[in-house]
Amino acid sequence: MAQKGVQLDQETICCSICLDLLKDPVTIPCGHSYCMNCIKTHFDGEDQKPVYSCPQCRKDFALRPALLKSTMLAELVEELKKTGLPAAPAAHCYAGPEDVACDVCSGRKLKAFKSCLQCLALYCEEHLQPHYESSTFKKHKLAEPSKKLQENICSRHDEVMKMFCRTDRQSICYLCSVEEHKGHDTVSAAAERSERQKELEVSQLNIQQRIQDREKDVKLLQQELEAINHSADKAVEDSEKMFTELIRLMEKRSSEVKRQVRSQQETEVSGVKEVEEKLQQEIRELKRKDAELKKLSQTEDHNQFLHSYPSLSALSPSTSSTQIRPRRRFDHVTAAVSRVRDKLQDVLRDKWTDVSLTEVDVSLPAAEPKTRAEFLQYSREITLDPNTAHTELLLSEGNRKVTFTSQQSYSDHPDRFTGYKQVLSRESLTGRCYWEVELRGVVHLAVSYKNISRAGRSENCRFGSNHKSWALDCYDLKFWYNRVHTSVSGPRSSRVGVYLDHSAGILSFYSVSETMTLLHRVQTTFTQPLHTGVLLYWFGHSAEFCKLK
Repeated sequence: MAQKGVQLDQETICCSICLDLLKDPVTIPCGHSYCMNCIKTHFDGEDQKPVYSCPQCRKDFALRPALLKSTMLAELVEELKKTGLPAAPAAHCYAGPEDVACDVCSGRKLKAFKSCLQCLALYCEEHLQPHYESSTFKKHKLAEPSKKLQENICSRHDEVMKMFCRTDRQSICYLCSVEEHKGHDTVSAAAERSERQKELEVSQLNIQQRIQDREKDVKLLQQELEAINHSADKAVEDSEKMFTELIRLMEKRSSEVKRQVRSQQETEVSGVKEVEEKLQQEIRELKRKDAELKKLSQTEDHNQFLHSYPSLSALSPSTSSTQIRPRRRFDHVTAAVSRVRDKLQDVLRDKWTDVSLTEVDVSLPAAEPKTRAEFLQYSREITLDPNTAHTELLLSEGNRKVTFTSQQSYSDHPDRFTGYKQVLSRESLTGRCYWEVELRGVVHLAVSYKNISRAGRSENCRFGSNHKSWALDCYDLKFWYNRVHTSVSGPRSSRVGVYLDHSAGILSFYSVSETMTLLHRVQTTFTQPLHTGVLLYWFGHSAEFCKLK
C-alpha cells in the first residue's frame, strides 16, 4: 500500500494554498483538502465577507465551513514520509498567472523552459526532452519562451513567417512572398535579423559609450560636489576665525579707548573738584567777612568802629581768575574713532569684491568652442592691476596695454613684482572665459593664482616656474609649468587667444587669424580663482589686451 502511494501524483497530497505536503489535513464540505492552518487563515480573511468560498473550486458557503480531519490523508502523508518521496517540482517551477506555461502539461502546468519555432509550442524541461533525444526534432529551432509565439503565424495563410519584406518592413510567410508581396525586396527572416543585429550591436556600443561618458560626468560632478562642500566648509571656518579675531581686536581697542577715557575723566574730575572746593572755601570766608562788616557798619560807637575797621576791611586775594581754566573735553576721541570707522568701512567696501562668492558651475562639461564666434561668447574684458606691475612696466590704454620701459614712479605696494617684469590682471577669472592679446616682441602670456610670490627673482615669482602659474612663451613657442617646458607646434602669431574653463580645468592657447589654430591645451585642476598675467624680457616689447565687445 505504501509502495503504491509513492507512485501517486504528488499534487494529490499537496495543499493547493501553500503548495507543500499536507500538514494536519482537513476536508471542507466540497471535498477539497488543505492544511488546517492554511484553510483557517484563508477563512479568517473572509470573515468580513457575506460568504465563504473554497480556494480551489470557488464553491460558496453561507456559514463558515466546519473543518473535518482527513484521517486517511494524514496516514498517507505519514507513510509517504517514511518510505521517501520522489523529487517534485519546486513551487517556483509552477506557472503563475504572469508566467508562460507549458502547452503539454495537464493539470497544474509547469513554467515553459523553451519554445519551438517549428512546432510553435511551449515546453517545460520534461516535455522538451524529445527535442533533444529524437532525430525528428533535431532541426527544430528552440528559443526563449514567449507568450507572443502565435504572432509568428501568418494570419492569412496560417504558415510560420520565415521571411521579411524590406519594401513593406514586415514579417511574411513564403506564400505571402509569391502573392501580395511578389516583386518586393524580400529576404529570409534570419538574413534580415543578421543585418539588424549588426545595427543593434553598433547602437549598443554607442549606448555603452554614452553610459561610460555619463558615468564619468557623474563622477566628476560628485568630485566637484565634494570639492565645493570642502571648500565652502573651509572658507566658512577660516572666515569665522578671521572675523572672530577682527571682532576681538575691535573689542580690545574699544576697551582700551574706554579705559583711557575713564582714566582721563577721573583725573579731570578730580582737578575740577579740587578747584571747586577751594572756591567754596573762599565763598564761605567772604560770607563770614561780609557778616562781620555788616555788623561793624551797624555799630554806633565811633571809637569801636575805627578800632575794628582796619582788621576787618582787609581781604585776602582771590585765586579764581588764575586757577579756573578750560578743562579737557573728549570730542577728539569720538572724532578719532569715527575716522577709524570710516577707513574700515572704505576697506570693506572697496575690497569686498575680493571675497565675494562667485557662481559655482556644476553643469556638465560643455564642448570646447571651435570657431572664433563661439569663443567670443565667453569674452572677458581684461584690465591690468597697477599695484602688481614691476616698476619698469608702463601701463596705458586704460590699463589694457603693458610696455617694458624706463623706471616708473609707482608707490610701494605688497602686491608689486619686484624682480621679474611681470603684471597681473585686476579681474579674477572663474567659469568659462576668453580673451585675446596683441603681442609685440618676446611675450609670455600666463595665468596665475593671486597668492604667487612677488618679491625677488626666485622661481616662486616667475610665471611658469612654479605650481601656482602656467605660461606660454609666444615667441619661442614653449609652454612652461613648474619649471618644466613643453615645445609647442603651431604658427607664431601676433595675436593670441586664451580660453579658460575653470571648473573643467581646461586652459587653451590659440593663434588667432581667420581661423583658430590650437597652440597648446592643458587639462588640470584649478583650486583657486585665476588672474591672467604678462611677463616681458626686452625693452620696448609690449602686450595689449584687446577689446572684444
